[in-house]
Amino acid sequence: MPLVYAGSGEEEPITDAHERARKVRPQYAHGDLVRVTGARNMADGELIQSILLDHGVPSMLRRARGFDVPDFLAAGPRDVLVPQSGYETAREVLAGTDMLTAEASPDSMPGIRSPARLALGVIAAVGVGALIIYLFYLGFS
Repeated sequence: MPLVYAGSGEEEPITDAHERARKVRPQYAHGDLVRVTGARNMADGELIQSILLDHGVPSMLRRARGFDVPDFLAAGPRDVLVPQSGYETAREVLAGTDMLTAEASPDSMPGIRSPARLALGVIAAVGVGALIIYLFYLGFS
């Protein structure tokens, strides 16, 4: 259950940021940020953040690649990132909703490619190019 401000004597208004910070469970706030799911737009992303915060998991939104220009503002897909310690809890919370995307995993970070995968792609492209050149060479001789 999140803590609430009870106040003593005269009540001072609490800022939104302070109220959200009181809901975060410290055990879910450690580690690198990992992508837990994606959202179609900023409104969906904020809804997912609210659901996660109700369970004590802090999160942040990041514009997806290709949509990080000011022209899109609130439109365009968002990545929902959580600390690694809160990843499993976030997946469990979102599992009962249709907001969980299948491609998210604790090791997947959009925009980061493994060197082996990149090398395999380059070798495949060179191989296809060489095959095309060889076939043209056979066709003209």
